[in-house]
Amino acid sequence: MIGLRDPSLEERLEQLAKETGRSKSYYVRLAIQQFLEDQEDYLLGLARLEKGGKRFTLKEVEKHLDLDS
Repeated sequence: MIGLRDPSLEERLEQLAKETGRSKSYYVRLAIQQFLEDQEDYLLGLARLEKGGKRFTLKEVEKHLDLDS
């Protein structure tokens, strides 16, 4: 496995794997997956903002979806 530069991070990962019976690789894959999903959401949102166009307030969206109270 790729070495982690922060020994405390490595220790935490090892402890989590030991206590849950899962592999360290499982948690590394999970962390990478979550990171990529977050980055995709962020970058897609940023790209849409940069394109310009009509923007809606939360209130407008709620009203359109008939969620306003």
